[in-house]
Amino acid sequence: MDAKRSTAAGPPLPGSTTPGPPPPPTGPGAPFRPVGSPTAGPFRPGPPRSLARRLLPPLATLAGIAAAFTYVGLVDPNETGHYPICPLYGVTGVYCPGCGGLRSAHAVARGDLATAFGDNALAVVGYAVFAVVWVVWVVRAARNLPVGITMRPLWWWAVGALVVVFSVARNLPFGSALAP
Repeated sequence: MDAKRSTAAGPPLPGSTTPGPPPPPTGPGAPFRPVGSPTAGPFRPGPPRSLARRLLPPLATLAGIAAAFTYVGLVDPNETGHYPICPLYGVTGVYCPGCGGLRSAHAVARGDLATAFGDNALAVVGYAVFAVVWVVWVVRAARNLPVGITMRPLWWWAVGALVVVFSVARNLPFGSALAP
C-alpha cells in the first residue's frame, strides 16, 4: 500500500492528499442528510406541491376532529359506562383541567354552548382556539405560505399558568361554578 494514500481505518497519512470535499460529520448531533443527497449546500425541497397536496393535512385533521366530535355527540358521556372516569378524580376526588371535557364536547356537538361552558369552560376556549388556528393553517396552506405557528416561551408559560389557575380554582369552594 502506498504511504501517500489514506487507509480505510483512519485519517489520511501525513503528507497525503485526498480528492474532493471532506466527508460529512457523523455521530450524534451531525446534520441529517437523506441517502443519495449532496453533502454540500443547503437541503433543496422538491417541486412545489399542488393545492390539493397542501390542503390534505388540515383537511385530514378536520376529518379526524369531526369524527371524534360526532362520536362524542352520539355517545352521551353523561351516561355511566360509556367512557372511563378521570383517573385523577377517581383516585383523589380532585378535578383535573380536562374533567368535564367530554361532556363539554358532547354539548358543543349538540349546539348547547351554555352547558358546554358549565361542564368545562377551558375546553370550550380550547375548541375555539383550535378552530382559529385551523383556519389560519388552511389559509396559509392554500396560499403556499409556511404553515408553522411559533409562540414565544412567554406565551407557553402564560397558557400553563392559566391551566394551573383554572385547575386550582375549580377545586376550591369559590370556584365551584368551574367544576363539572
